[in-house]
Amino acid sequence: MPPVAYRGRMRNDQVREAYAARAGEYIAALGSVASMHPADARKIAAWGADLSGPVVDAGCGPGHWTAYLRDRGVDVTGVDLVPEFLTSAAARFPHVPFRCASLGDLGVPDAALGGILAWYSLIHLPPERLPAALAEFARCLRPGGRLLLGFFAGRAGEAFDHAVAPAYFWSLPSMRRALLDAGFAVEQMLTRTDPGHRPHASITARRS
Repeated sequence: MPPVAYRGRMRNDQVREAYAARAGEYIAALGSVASMHPADARKIAAWGADLSGPVVDAGCGPGHWTAYLRDRGVDVTGVDLVPEFLTSAAARFPHVPFRCASLGDLGVPDAALGGILAWYSLIHLPPERLPAALAEFARCLRPGGRLLLGFFAGRAGEAFDHAVAPAYFWSLPSMRRALLDAGFAVEQMLTRTDPGHRPHASITARRS
């Protein structure tokens, strides 16, 4: 998908509308595990195998990672802001629950979850909104609950031209600090650079 031009920061509703306008294109290009890097599939499968209790795939998009975890026995629900993604996901993966929710309000009680997957869903948050999203994750996770983040590695808070909506890089040290401030213990940090792609980063953390 070619990038779109934008100026400044975007609100949740603007990000939702931007993805809604290109949902079909996005699903066709990136809506299956087969189109993802095998290392990502291994990482998410290994993380899911160590979970106990309900799990939320926060910003699930087309729902392929939600279904991937569900097929491996994880009690996972996909949540997203974009109705077009949710409608498609429900049709493609009828055995998986999906619902509408935002990163700032996952719609679950305090300490209700054993895990949260946020795989590239934080990338559209301006830097000043990241702490609130991580605080919401901490609120929803039970003590010992596990979080897996995937994001683009780079200079912390620097914007770049994403194909759909404004997006931001984070460095591993800056994301680690944000997680510590939100009450997480960081367990593992990894980076990977694939030819022709932006550097990738992932962090596994546990609710303190």
